[in-house]
Amino acid sequence: MAQRAVWLIRHEPGTPLCSTVRFSRRYPTVEKRAKVFNGASYVPIPEDGPFLKELRLLDDDKDFVECRDSCTHINKTTIYRLSVGGEELWPVVAFLKNGMIYASVPLVEQTLSPHPPLISISGISQGLELLFGIQDFLHSSQKNDTELNTKLSQLPNLLLQACPFGTLLDANLQNSLDNINFASVSQPQKQPAWKAGTYKGKPQVSVSITEKVKSMQYDKQDIADTWQVVGAVICKCDLEGIMPNVTISLNLPTNGSPLQDILVHPCVTSLDSAILTSSSIDAVDDSAFSGPYKFPFTPPLESFNLCYYTSQVPVPPIWGFYQMKEEEIQLKIKVNLKLHESVKNNFEFCEAHIPFYNRGPITQLEYKVSFGQLEVFREKSLLIWIIGQKFPKSMEISLSGTITFGAKSHDKQPFDQICIGDTAYVKLHFSILDYTLTGCYADQHSVQVFASGKPKISSYRKLVSSDYYIWNSKAPAPVTYGSLLL
Repeated sequence: MAQRAVWLIRHEPGTPLCSTVRFSRRYPTVEKRAKVFNGASYVPIPEDGPFLKELRLLDDDKDFVECRDSCTHINKTTIYRLSVGGEELWPVVAFLKNGMIYASVPLVEQTLSPHPPLISISGISQGLELLFGIQDFLHSSQKNDTELNTKLSQLPNLLLQACPFGTLLDANLQNSLDNINFASVSQPQKQPAWKAGTYKGKPQVSVSITEKVKSMQYDKQDIADTWQVVGAVICKCDLEGIMPNVTISLNLPTNGSPLQDILVHPCVTSLDSAILTSSSIDAVDDSAFSGPYKFPFTPPLESFNLCYYTSQVPVPPIWGFYQMKEEEIQLKIKVNLKLHESVKNNFEFCEAHIPFYNRGPITQLEYKVSFGQLEVFREKSLLIWIIGQKFPKSMEISLSGTITFGAKSHDKQPFDQICIGDTAYVKLHFSILDYTLTGCYADQHSVQVFASGKPKISSYRKLVSSDYYIWNSKAPAPVTYGSLLL
């Protein structure tokens, strides 16, 4: 999702030149990627003169060219193909608005022969978003040509911030104009090549920790239940100056599970060796490094993933049991769920989805639920047990029922290659705010910022479920994560 080049062309029919390039920008790093992705079908970006000629915007270009001017090539979209040196440059995004032609060439991350479907090229929508953003910026509250020329002179600096290295970050260029400090170009400190601009405004640092827990539970003596926690720390640092320095510490409570397999963003400048060597392959014991985990870094302008980690937590947050038995034309089901006592009993939401694949619609249901409420989607052959925001004081809930299905219709009922016969599951969906299973948190008071101004520091954390399955204990063979990916 990047742009190889961008043009703004003043369209002036009837004048000696007919058109002039008011602004153009090429991205050499994206061009190198285009050579790799396109291979033998790669066509280089032309200079401004040949580009105008192929767009039929030069007065001296009056010759008829079959591949370009034939009626069989009338475009019904804003996507064009141009003949450049006997080769075809495609796709070219271009449209005319208020006497200005806005054009770009998006990066296509595959070969161009044959042309891939337009819907598969994400750079086209990004290119249109960028061009519309430029158009809004140029013509919002514009009163005369002097103001237009002023805005055109600001575009190079604005695109450094809004579209660095050809990748669109913010199509609202007015936001970039409000944030960018044009005087920073003259500052004595050298601007690093990877940082496309500077921030101007109220300083603030935001740290968000999201842990995802996966689980496969079978309730079988010969098959071990499995669970896994993967965490991500996302940062957004709005700090003035070219190279501000920040240090964020992740902490664990006394009984917290150590972080392992830590991967950090390239902007991190140094790390304790104990952080890098902590691996999930090794057994967890009392000697395992348990923090604090300090990450000194020089932040980029955009939001970024400071680090990823895994952890071997001792228990899953919710234990489950699921039993499904088929008796003649009916199914009998039983589901038990138990929230572990160490887990925060305050959910943003909590639901159990019970699908019945390869069967007809639900025609009759008799059930008993100890807590929450049950929603029935008859045509989809699906039950959704809405548990809500809290488990009861006992921390245990149950659901039992008898289900009758109608005639199966392959057009309407859900089909699954794995869930055949007794192979079935309950899938849990839940989220807990201000909580992580490892206990990991970012202490706001330990965040160190070396930049002008005192920043506002905020931190958030959340636990969410991801592929949290409880399988029918009567199923003949267990289902693993690997088989779900087949």
